[in-house]
Amino acid sequence: MNTLSGKFARFSTQVKFETLLGGRAERIKLFVLDWIGSAYAGGREKPVKMLLAVSGDLGGSPDSTIIASNSRGPCLLAALINGASSHVVEMDDLHRESVLHPAAAILPAVFAVAERERVSGRELIVGAAVGYEVGIRVALGAGKSHYRYWHTTGTCGTFGAAAGSGKILGLDEDQFVWALGSAGTQSAGLWEFLAESAMSKQLHAGKAAMNGLLASLLAREGFTGAGRILEGEKGFFKATSTDYDLQRCVEGLGEDFFFTRNSLKYYPSCGHTHSAIEAAVKATGAKRMAPEEIEEIRVLLYKEAIGLLGDVRPVTPYLAKFSIPFCVALAVGSGEVKREDFSQERMQDPRIRKIMELIKVMEDKDLTAQYPHKWPAVVEISTRGGKVLRGSNDYPKGDPENPLTEKEVVEKFMSLTKGILPASKANNMVEKVLNLEEVEDVSKLLQP
Repeated sequence: MNTLSGKFARFSTQVKFETLLGGRAERIKLFVLDWIGSAYAGGREKPVKMLLAVSGDLGGSPDSTIIASNSRGPCLLAALINGASSHVVEMDDLHRESVLHPAAAILPAVFAVAERERVSGRELIVGAAVGYEVGIRVALGAGKSHYRYWHTTGTCGTFGAAAGSGKILGLDEDQFVWALGSAGTQSAGLWEFLAESAMSKQLHAGKAAMNGLLASLLAREGFTGAGRILEGEKGFFKATSTDYDLQRCVEGLGEDFFFTRNSLKYYPSCGHTHSAIEAAVKATGAKRMAPEEIEEIRVLLYKEAIGLLGDVRPVTPYLAKFSIPFCVALAVGSGEVKREDFSQERMQDPRIRKIMELIKVMEDKDLTAQYPHKWPAVVEISTRGGKVLRGSNDYPKGDPENPLTEKEVVEKFMSLTKGILPASKANNMVEKVLNLEEVEDVSKLLQP
């Protein structure tokens, strides 16, 4: 099978735990811990409660953990809800070059079917690695133009969810190809929701997980899918991109693992705001500035960030996470950006609102040329005293060039689960995930 799906299938069936030695398995364990924390944190949010209300009427066998409600349900519903809950607080991971949030779309599918099949921690690690690698590579192949209309996490994440769950299910090469074919024909997610503050972003991640898992379950039964779903004349790439790159998908496949360059978020906002936040903090020296001190703030960014976020108005706490002026105003006015800052009260803070009025966001072509290999930003603050304070950032905290340590990932997990899990249970969960290769049955992973 010399198709792209065939190459992914061959890769997926051949990956073993031993393939992931040399730090790769350790990275996957941190991704799993980070994802679980985000899923717990999002469980109390309104969109997730709505999904829980709908799913509660559907019944089904208690195969897999629904993290938001600390209950069990059918694996497909668990994938749906866990995908949504892990994406809603904007603390889930991000692969910069592919512009994909892998965990929210892929891990819910892998984890749900791993629980159902009662596999070991080693098998979960391998399934997650396969899902990440395929999802990231499909997103890289889709090119920059794909992101203009399509939410990559919803579209390309579906392929990763199918591959990762297919690995858990032990699909053969033909079945892997069919699973990817059925995943591709279900992949969707449009950015229009952002202009209207709709809740679709959570649905995108949840449906990517659910649809990918459905595709692999069907493939195991012999349900066929298109073998050229990616590169075919009426396939995914031609339908959703004008600059797709078939070679980028598979170059170094099995040798160079792209998931090792994944980022774990430090700030609770859209990833396109993170460099601007850190640039602003550098400009001020992490000191609070009052609006009376400032003449103007110029935020220089790459075109894609402005194209996606330029029209966002922070009229809700959720939209504030996508507002460059709000995030930069927090950094300038407070010297830092925290989860609790994204609240109705903070949005109405007169100091922050006055600083926002002084901000101009503009494209810098040199920065655009560096995207998506870097997501850079420059912040220049002209003071009323005649000074210009300048800060720049290429790699915000959490990027692979500036990574969170294991200790910091654990601290993030404890912060995300504070008030949701007893500290003893949270600590026990951390211990089990960090030693995931020793877990015999992952269906017990989230149990006390």
